[in-house]
Amino acid sequence: MDYTTLRHFADSWGLLAMTIFVAGVFIFALRPGSKEAAERAAQIPLKED
Repeated sequence: MDYTTLRHFADSWGLLAMTIFVAGVFIFALRPGSKEAAERAAQIPLKED
């Protein structure tokens, strides 16, 4: 593989893969019921052992 082949892959499929990943992260973070889980996770450092 040379530079132009890798550049072509990154320009087409790499951009598509990153877009799908970011959309998945947003959907995961904004899904119904995630607020309670996020609030519980945010309180973990504040809990006493």
